Amino acid sequence: MADTGGEQTISSYIQHHLTNATVGEGFWTFHIDTLAWSIVLGFVFILSFRSVAKKATTGVPGKWQASVELIVEFVNDTVKSTYHGKSKLIAPLALTIFVWVLLMNLMDLIPVDFLPWIAGQIGYYGFGVDPHDIYMKVVPTTDVNMTFALSIGVFVLMIYYSVKIKGFGGFMKELYAHPFNTPWLYWFNFILEVVSLLAKPLSLSLRLFGNLYAGELIFILIAGTLGLWQLPIHFLWAAFHLLIIPLQAFIFMMLTIVYLSLASEEH
Repeated sequence: MADTGGEQTISSYIQHHLTNATVGEGFWTFHIDTLAWSIVLGFVFILSFRSVAKKATTGVPGKWQASVELIVEFVNDTVKSTYHGKSKLIAPLALTIFVWVLLMNLMDLIPVDFLPWIAGQIGYYGFGVDPHDIYMKVVPTTDVNMTFALSIGVFVLMIYYSVKIKGFGGFMKELYAHPFNTPWLYWFNFILEVVSLLAKPLSLSLRLFGNLYAGELIFILIAGTLGLWQLPIHFLWAAFHLLIIPLQAFIFMMLTIVYLSLASEEH
């Protein structure tokens, strides 16, 4: 929380909360808080859904099993109505993206000082490190490196399916012979299509990052200006933010399915 003793200004408080815990230098700088939280949340998804799958019954399901079945059916119906190719990978991929991104986004609802304070206490009493020197960003999707990593994975699959379905020649022909199938405009087509192709993962990553980063920044501003009195306003903003969190996970999943469907179509 903001230091009422005047040692920490609002700007330094905000800057501290927006700084990742890092190791390494230059290109090989790793944001260990982003990596740690994303991996932990990934295991939460895998283990919880696996547990439901192993214990699933044909009778009246429990609340958690019913919730998981609802999510799986929702994603499955979305894939069936959107993806027009044939691949056993798309439905599990869409489910993984939706639930994983949703869990990472949900970390935004935890009061911004809670987990960083715990990390600071562990660092101070366990390793003798000043809490002000310990950084902890707990929302992985507010880190543009994380959203770019997700979108790059989707981009690689787009290229893979394009080449697999159309062949390398067919994929290249899409780039240079569309939209104007005229030899003297091939160079113009190629520029347009390459820009369009690269814009897909770029927009995919920046849309998720921008929405979550803006929401997190407002939470930090509330905490920094109100201190201990932040919780009522925090929960009011969190109630509104509940609309953004699943919506952004759904949009990321939906665009992934659409991009892979386009890549899988034969022209």
